[in-house]
Amino acid sequence: MNATSFEGAPDATAAPGRIVLLTTSHRVAPGLLSWPAWQALRDADQVLCADGAHPQLPYLREAGIPVDEAAPTAQELVDACAGGRTVVVVATGEGEPHLTDGLARLAGSGRVRMPELELLPASYDLPGARLLDLVQVMDRIRAECPWSSRQTHMGLAKYGIEEAYELVEAIEAGDRDELREELGDVLLQVVFHARIAEEDPDAPFSIDDVAGGIVAKLIHRHPHVFGDETATTPEEVKEHWLRTKAVEKQRTSVTEGIPLGQPGLALAAKLASRVRTAALEVPLPTGESIGYELLDLAVRAEAQGVDPEAALRAAARAYRDAIRGVEAGG
Repeated sequence: MNATSFEGAPDATAAPGRIVLLTTSHRVAPGLLSWPAWQALRDADQVLCADGAHPQLPYLREAGIPVDEAAPTAQELVDACAGGRTVVVVATGEGEPHLTDGLARLAGSGRVRMPELELLPASYDLPGARLLDLVQVMDRIRAECPWSSRQTHMGLAKYGIEEAYELVEAIEAGDRDELREELGDVLLQVVFHARIAEEDPDAPFSIDDVAGGIVAKLIHRHPHVFGDETATTPEEVKEHWLRTKAVEKQRTSVTEGIPLGQPGLALAAKLASRVRTAALEVPLPTGESIGYELLDLAVRAEAQGVDPEAALRAAARAYRDAIRGVEAGG
């Protein structure tokens, strides 16, 4: 790259030329630019970049495009376009706000013949691209934060439970802003655990391994979407899911894979769901404690399509409101 100043000299009678501000996304691999961007770069009379370490520069150099390291003022850039010249500015990560603001002031003054101005995005973020930012931020926090660098899977386990409950609460409350925030908190737990897992000396894995695993699972369990099978109802979809899952897991009992540490009502409903789906005839155990009564209620709720855990939370919220009403003297 040339570490020279920009070219051009003012000429009041010449055509004003063209300025192209070329922006790129750091979430897309350098060198993967759009065809209009490559055309603009090849056709330019001069290409400028204020950042000598810009990740695109080696690829531009390899393509035979000379780039001058320079940070002209707005007026200097306008002058460089005199005579109908085209100057492409490869924007830095900040987007060159000082330059664009200066050009706007010149245009607003009415005293300067302005070149044609074009903002040309050379690469775009794909859906999910901000997840790359999260991975990078988590990597730095893990390396530099005194607290985060010492965390383990076991130490973070309680936070995963807490965040999951807070997500459910946001869903049930219908608060969209809270829902977005709590989804982020749950996502953080996934990325945090994956980052810790990279350091395991015996069986390391990364966030890419986690994502790759769930992608493969989703494709395999949706043959009606990615394969030749058909499903027109939610019941048929569930049948596909359970059938492929059974082949994958090769379980000897319908109770396998059910976490016993979940809340009691949810646990009872999950067991009842597995029994009903497998068409097993299993009599409910009986006893004198209230636990057996709750078990019976949970099984009845599941059979009626009611989530007993959610139903009890709704009733508990009503009870809380009643308590507050009495406390307020209502």
